[in-house]
Amino acid sequence: MPVKGEPRLPTVSRASGPFHVLGVRVDAVQIPDVIARMEEWIAHREGCRFVAVTGMHGVTEAQHDAEFKTILNAAGLVVADGMPLVWIGRRHGFEMRRRVYGPELMETFCKETAEKGYRHYFYGGAPGVGEELAARFVSRFPGMVVAGTYSPPFRSLTREEDGEVIQAIEVAQADIVWVGLSTPKQERWMYEHRERLNIPVLVGVGAAFDFHTGRIAQAPEWMRERGLEWLFRLAMEPRRLWRRYLVYGAEFAALVLLELLGLKKVR
Repeated sequence: MPVKGEPRLPTVSRASGPFHVLGVRVDAVQIPDVIARMEEWIAHREGCRFVAVTGMHGVTEAQHDAEFKTILNAAGLVVADGMPLVWIGRRHGFEMRRRVYGPELMETFCKETAEKGYRHYFYGGAPGVGEELAARFVSRFPGMVVAGTYSPPFRSLTREEDGEVIQAIEVAQADIVWVGLSTPKQERWMYEHRERLNIPVLVGVGAAFDFHTGRIAQAPEWMRERGLEWLFRLAMEPRRLWRRYLVYGAEFAALVLLELLGLKKVR
């Protein structure tokens, strides 16, 4: 306890490390850190690891589904794809300047590593979206290698169909699989397939496929960087997203406040 009149020491900020939000581990990393870790996994090829790009929605889903919380905590990295998690990380003393925005992570990785020959596989999106995304990225980033694409149906795959997908990804000799489904579907897919695929890296990037092909408009950067993306997306797709942002958003805020006040302990 500081002596009265003694100068107060400055708060020590930490560059990286994990913190927990409602029982979910979040890694206090930035996009360059994530890219470096992914390249390390590709170089060493010691098993299949996945990156959970999550935010308020994913953490709140985990409060309703213990299995999903286990899935998130099993990820090689759980990164903050939402300003509320960034703000909480800063409160824990971490130097988190920005969020790890899924579409930006994918675009930056492809741009900065295009000449290294990594083989990319795009899993997700409506029919034709993966192919269009691949063509756009190859055009923008000379040297980038696309190993393949697959657009899964909205229904669950049969065991035979799933086996064919696994074989296709393996035959393509992919180094990284970008999974463009939705939360929690994409995290479940990565978790369930991590021991069945001989691929170093899986990354769930949500709506990134649609954003980068222009099917869904992105919020302006100033809104994304100030925690207002939810408002833009809600205005664009109110019928689909009202529950995620209004119901889950309110629940997340209430639970986090209780946790920060020490009135709720979450495991």
